[in-house]
Amino acid sequence: MKRNLQWMPASVQCLRQYTRADFSADLLAGITVGSVALPLAMVFAIAAGLPPQSGLYTAIVAGFLISALGGCRMQIGGPTGAFVVIIASILAKYGVSGLALVTLMAGCILIVMGLTGLGAAVQYIPRPVTVGFTNGIAILIASTQIKEFFGLRMGVTPSAFLARMAAIAHSLPTMTMPALALSLATLVVLLLLPRWTRRIPSSIAAMVVCTAVAAGLHWPVETIGSRYGGIPSGLPRIILPALHASQILPLLPAAMTVALLAAVQSLLSAMVADGRSGTRHNSNVELVAQGIANIASPLFGGMPATGAVARTVTNIRAGAKSPVAGIVHALTLLVLLLAAAPLARFVPLATLAAVLMVVCYKMGEWRDIAAIWRLSWADISVWAATFLLTVLADLTVAVEVGMVLAALLYIHRIAETTTVSRVTEEYIREGRAHVLQDKPVPEHVTILRIHGPFLFGTTDKLLEATADLSGFAAIVIVRLRNMTAIDATGMHALEKLAERLKNSGRTLLLCGALDQPAHMLEQADFLAHVGRENVLPNIDTALRRAEEIHAEFCGVGGELAQRIRSRSL
Repeated sequence: MKRNLQWMPASVQCLRQYTRADFSADLLAGITVGSVALPLAMVFAIAAGLPPQSGLYTAIVAGFLISALGGCRMQIGGPTGAFVVIIASILAKYGVSGLALVTLMAGCILIVMGLTGLGAAVQYIPRPVTVGFTNGIAILIASTQIKEFFGLRMGVTPSAFLARMAAIAHSLPTMTMPALALSLATLVVLLLLPRWTRRIPSSIAAMVVCTAVAAGLHWPVETIGSRYGGIPSGLPRIILPALHASQILPLLPAAMTVALLAAVQSLLSAMVADGRSGTRHNSNVELVAQGIANIASPLFGGMPATGAVARTVTNIRAGAKSPVAGIVHALTLLVLLLAAAPLARFVPLATLAAVLMVVCYKMGEWRDIAAIWRLSWADISVWAATFLLTVLADLTVAVEVGMVLAALLYIHRIAETTTVSRVTEEYIREGRAHVLQDKPVPEHVTILRIHGPFLFGTTDKLLEATADLSGFAAIVIVRLRNMTAIDATGMHALEKLAERLKNSGRTLLLCGALDQPAHMLEQADFLAHVGRENVLPNIDTALRRAEEIHAEFCGVGGELAQRIRSRSL
């Protein structure tokens, strides 16, 4: 029975206590996120060099399967920007049949990762690597849209970044004002409409308004119809791709990269969903569902798919209660495809380029660059190498080199944790302030300890220990006395914990950090994040600080306890 529950999709588990009110909420959320996903699905396909319907078919087929079979209650699956660059390179070398084979192989790899529990290996990718190739991918995708954004008249756009930028600079005099006007108008709607209302998806509003203006004024701009002949009406047909066994080995590195990216992004998206909705996803079930979705997608002319963070967050904000919302999202796209496919041919490519520019800005994780630059030179080197190789070389090479550098950095940091020193009377006297056994712990305090190096690959243990905050007291002390080392991924995990505790009305205190962790906390500006007064030298001072906070907030009427209760409702 326990084994069966372990592999049961979240959709089946949720239906046990499913109500009519839950369905109403899921229906509204699914329609909302489906409307948001419509332009994004087309944009990602066009940016990768595929016809727009490929993105729609992927969002419908893969989105349905990921929600129906996955292990995350709120996950929305479909095409994402992470795949655009590698899809474009595969198409250039091996064509559509090569892309179909890569997607099928990646799907099989994802299923193996889920069934064998290897999905946990995803956590061993350090944060500087993920930030580096996310930054690089965002820049590469944005560079591919400059041509459409300005309406440039160019021949074949070079695939290499520097050559592409040189060709764009040479073609700037051919810029067309109608295309630029549509791009700027799209940006205005995308950036200003959410400030007024979030009930109307800004991307849909921008697409409708700019399409109406371009069609009504008969502006000479490229559209989906002029470039691709429109979007075929009717249901997507099953197409068995032409597969060649001789391509398997040459395409295996690309398939591994697609599978790795799909696994990383889907599990990161699931973690974001857990943090925002208070749920808990099953990583292995989620990876199996991602694998099945990627096997099915190319059979309908689709592209690789994974969990989409932005659409998942939109789903949660719209009030989703279960995976039914994701299923409704896929069905909404299917209805829109059947009903509005003939109208899609009027959509200007300049508008879609502007939509993708905004997506690149949001997906780039640009704020994390400043945080990494405050870390050690080794973390900065890993980030810089991954970023530059992603932009200037190849995504597969970037991830491989980034992982090798991260592994060397991991070995270096582990070696630094080994110390040999003489035990003296001063050492014993200083250690008494850190001893917990002889100190009473008030009931309004919860103490956690981190033992050993807190590096990438270990941070999930903190998430597991703090998954349910309902049993935690108003003040949480994290003892760092036995934490021998920390890196950027560990810092990010502590920041997320501080954010979750703050959102729940609780206060975080840190105490007893050794030299390397204490230096990292200072370098990363983490003290300003949690408050310098809440980072203490030992458990003695941490307990005294906890009493100060308790006396300040819980004197009259128990304000801190009331705040916690109100946040949990």
